[in-house]
Amino acid sequence: MKTKQQKIDTAILLSEKISKAKSIVLADYKGLTMKQLSDLRNKLSEVNSEFTITKNTTLSHAFPSSIFHLPPSSFNGPTATLFSYDDEISPIKLLVKALKDTGLGKVKAGFLGTEFLDETRVLQLAQLPTRDELRGKVVGVLVAPLQGLVGVLNGNLRNLVYALDQIRIAKGGV
Repeated sequence: MKTKQQKIDTAILLSEKISKAKSIVLADYKGLTMKQLSDLRNKLSEVNSEFTITKNTTLSHAFPSSIFHLPPSSFNGPTATLFSYDDEISPIKLLVKALKDTGLGKVKAGFLGTEFLDETRVLQLAQLPTRDELRGKVVGVLVAPLQGLVGVLNGNLRNLVYALDQIRIAKGGV
């Protein structure tokens, strides 16, 4: 059993994680095995995020009430917290996919920055493309006109070569 000081230290550590995170998701992890949790944590750590399990009372004390307004229902049942430090969306996608694949657990609520997200909005965020996917789309949009320009310029060169070849044939060249 933890001492009062250990509980305070845990709440302070959670508060630091909350202040650093770009997005936060609270999830019910009930039914997930230790292996599934471990695999999920490993996948999430690859995208610079953490998935921690903490007592609801400690977690509720860690959220500064002046910034984060969580409904009390967010702290019902077992709760695990996802802290995303770089990309806001990729870890959420991984979490939602893992919960969907196992058919266990569910998203309770979350935050994007300091904006509260209910379960529906978190699931909608999970449908968005990742930052890298968006970058790829932007590059594709930027490259398309350049490819068209190259095609037009090549067409003019091709027409010039064709015209010169026709002139050569007309003058009796081989």
